[in-house]
Parts: sequence; structure tokens; C-alpha cells
Amino acid sequence: MSAIASNAAAVGSTASLPSRFNELSSEDFMRIIFTELSNQDPFKPSDSSALLEQLNSIRSIETDIQLQERLGAIVFQNQLASAGNLIGKRVSGLTQDAIRVGGTVQSVIRDGDSVGLVLNTGWLLPMDNVEFIDSPPATPSTPTGGTGGGSSGGGASGGGG
Repeated sequence: MSAIASNAAAVGSTASLPSRFNELSSEDFMRIIFTELSNQDPFKPSDSSALLEQLNSIRSIETDIQLQERLGAIVFQNQLASAGNLIGKRVSGLTQDAIRVGGTVQSVIRDGDSVGLVLNTGWLLPMDNVEFIDSPPATPSTPTGGTGGGSSGGGASGGGG
């Protein structure tokens, strides 16, 4: 299993390129394993339990990566929905340049992997930087005039017996 061990050591030694490991697919790992098996000494076969352990580790890593991606998508969708609920509300917080801004949320915008609130003051407030949320002041309701509702008798409803 020297090819796998040396490949793992090469991947582990490139700390500046952690994404290279994520780029390897299960097909790449299988190719490495089959290369190792075809090049092993028939009189000194590799330990199959170590091979199976590595396969299980690979599958576990792949599953963790997929789970992380799915959770990230769910968190993003949740943040987008929460931002949508802020439309019409007054908010304040810090912009990306650490400028304190405030205003009423007019719309929501997706900026890459983040969500921003477009304020009526012209500012874009990242959803992660919201510090204060307030409902807009209630407008006084004006009576619509007209009759006071209810029914004015006089209907002919037959209730004979």
C-alpha cells in the first residue's frame, strides 16, 4: 500500500492546498487502490483489512463533504427566507465597511453566498450584520364610514311546521 500511503502523505503535506483533497472523487481513489493492488508483490500481499479501512474512511469523508454542502444550502435558504420576512421593517447594523447604517428594508439581494438587505436609504446591509430590527410604526386606521354592519331584519324566511 505504498502508493496509497505516499499519496496520502503528499495530500497531507500540502497544507496550503486543502481543497485538492476535496477535488478527488471516489473514482480517483478506486484508481489508486487498483494501481496499488496490481503493483503489489504477490509473495507479500497487502493487508486487505487496511485496504477496507481506507475505503471506509474515503466513503466517510465523501459523506461528510456532501452533508456539509447540503447543510450549507439549508442554512442559506433559511437566511434568505428570514431576510424576506424583514421587508418593510426598520433595521440597522454595520455594512461590510463597518459603517453604521439604518433604514427600512425594501428588498433582499443574494450576493454570492451571502444575503443582503437593500434599505430605503440606499445602503446594502449584510444579513449577518443586522443588529436591530423594528416594525414600522402603525398607521392610524380611519373609519370607512357607511353603515354599522349587522343585518336589518325583514327577510321572509319560512319556518312553517
